[in-house]
Amino acid sequence: MTTVNGGISFWYASTGIPAPREPLPGDAAADVCIVGGGFTGLWTAYYLKKSVPFLRITVLEQKFCGYGASGRNGGWLYNGIAGRDAYAKRHGLDAAVRLQQAMNETVDEVVRVTDEEGIDADVHKGGVLEVAYSPAQLARLKAFHEAEVAFGEKERVLLGAAEAAERIRVAGTVGATWTPHGARIHPVKLVQGLARAVEALGVVVHESTPVTEIRPKHAVTPYGTVRAPYVLRCTEGFTAALRGQRRVWLPMNSSMIATEPLPQAVWETIGWEGLETLGDMAHAYMYAQRTADGRIALGGRGVPYRFGSRTDNDGRTQQWTVEALREILVRFFPATAGVAIDHAWSGVLGVPRDWCATVTLDRSTGLGWAGGYVGSGVATANLAARTLRDLVRLDSGQDGPTELTELPWVGHRVRRWEPEPLRWLGVHGLYAAYRAADRRESTGRSAQTATLARLADRVSGRG
Repeated sequence: MTTVNGGISFWYASTGIPAPREPLPGDAAADVCIVGGGFTGLWTAYYLKKSVPFLRITVLEQKFCGYGASGRNGGWLYNGIAGRDAYAKRHGLDAAVRLQQAMNETVDEVVRVTDEEGIDADVHKGGVLEVAYSPAQLARLKAFHEAEVAFGEKERVLLGAAEAAERIRVAGTVGATWTPHGARIHPVKLVQGLARAVEALGVVVHESTPVTEIRPKHAVTPYGTVRAPYVLRCTEGFTAALRGQRRVWLPMNSSMIATEPLPQAVWETIGWEGLETLGDMAHAYMYAQRTADGRIALGGRGVPYRFGSRTDNDGRTQQWTVEALREILVRFFPATAGVAIDHAWSGVLGVPRDWCATVTLDRSTGLGWAGGYVGSGVATANLAARTLRDLVRLDSGQDGPTELTELPWVGHRVRRWEPEPLRWLGVHGLYAAYRAADRRESTGRSAQTATLARLADRVSGRG
């Protein structure tokens, strides 16, 4: 069978590309202009319109809602947030614990809204299982588990090899950790359902409308300019395309494959009856889910970054990346050696220089933004959107400070990425180091993290 390569993502194979909405017809005015029709932008429009129904809200999307990472991700709705450890160092443990608790609650909030709005997004709250399959990974897993518990995740459990296999039989697993704060979703069904929900509330959504520049009270497009007291940038991995923003967030590339529907005999070998989302403790980590129609969708890093912060058009993926992801699939689940790969695709996610997600509203200009999720955006976008809602309400005098506006990621700023070619050389060098470290750990007996990985963490800002 021929693998479909690109075509945005596998998730569109079941839903189809949505019928296009009208582009911006000319100059327009709004109370809030949101740039970006992915999860962050749509959730922000949803919560703002629900809380202040009289607001005139316009969403501008360069292609169609869900074209970017929101329609290409692994369908992990989970409680991870980029930068929590850094926020603990800067603002104290209590502040970071509040941030983590907010993320735990966010998983349930998304599930609640899908039920309330009648969005069938194949949601199943089976939690998140993360496995280790080498001594070094097991040591990191135990340290990770202890850290999560210290940040308030009392429901998290540490599993031995046999206990992990009762959930999912990943070959060579020596231990795992599981949290209930995670769910499998079909991301395109969620983002398309959310787009319909915001339109039903009266939000104006214009697609095929690329924004070329954002400045105070203005969002500039080839078709006209939207003027609004608040302009919120919700472009995540596509931020580099905006004038003056090329080095703000690096568009990191991530790739995925989806198998054909697996025979029941294969599922009996693998297990996975709980429909957990699945990850590992490798440095160049993988992520996977069991889809509603009985496939395995699995992702990881391919070519991590394109020179000049370029992004792809249709998700097409290099053949060596497809083969590398298939090797991970078969290594995890030997019973899949003979199954076909139906689809392969790629997309970009936003990475700040210090790997810290953030949400900000500049009260002097009315400009706001959220992103830098580093691959944890499905849930984080919802928390960011509710925080942007509260920041707009605070600035406009409709409300006072809230628990969300006091979280430590609000207002955080980082330095820009290095100029080219340093950016390209640095990112490719880092991931070469991570892959080499993974290879060394997989064949070694040491419980110590490979020196290469520790150095890469220090240089990248992840450590």
